[in-house]
Amino acid sequence: MGFLIYFALLIIIPLWAQMKVKSAYKKYSKVSASSGMTGAQVARKILDDNGLYDVRVEEVRGTLTDHYDPRDQTVRLSSQNFHGTSVAGAAVAAHEVGHAIQDAHDYAFLRFRHALVPVANFGSNFSFILIIAGILMQASGLLLLGIVFMAAAVLFQLVTLPVEFDASNRAMSQIVSAGVIRNDEERETRKVLNAAALTYVAGALVALLELARFILMYIGMNDD
Repeated sequence: MGFLIYFALLIIIPLWAQMKVKSAYKKYSKVSASSGMTGAQVARKILDDNGLYDVRVEEVRGTLTDHYDPRDQTVRLSSQNFHGTSVAGAAVAAHEVGHAIQDAHDYAFLRFRHALVPVANFGSNFSFILIIAGILMQASGLLLLGIVFMAAAVLFQLVTLPVEFDASNRAMSQIVSAGVIRNDEERETRKVLNAAALTYVAGALVALLELARFILMYIGMNDD
């Protein structure tokens, strides 16, 4: 029964977070921002206000595919946010610009996350192979190695949390000071940003639960 509850939580937590962000985005993508600015204009204004004239703003296909690419210093916004004038679009655009500002200011957690990318990718790809092999072969050494690699991937997700929350805080500060939204629109904007942050919190929580489960397996294997 305990395992059923555990696996149910692993499925329900991320699904709930995804539903929250999609619901908030869908709702506030229908609410026009008082400034009438498109997401692209919002991003460009905040970048220019912060002296980041070399950072480009480009359109990218898909829904909620918005991101900042530090490799070529480009803010990419999904079509709906790039062209739309909604509160949700302004919030998402400002959030991605928040990452560009972090990059320009050498934000420590962002730099740490970038440094973890190769290790986290390797851990994500190979940890489960080692863990399953260790369990099937009753080889605690293999299981421990898999746990170490998984821990690196989990660390990446944990470091992502302050990066995302800081970008959202910067976004709120920037769109208010830039006059993109009115004071009475702050609540709606924050709901979009908070819902998006939930997905990262949920991902980190699930990853921690999985890591804890395999650590307990390792301890149990060595107690036998």
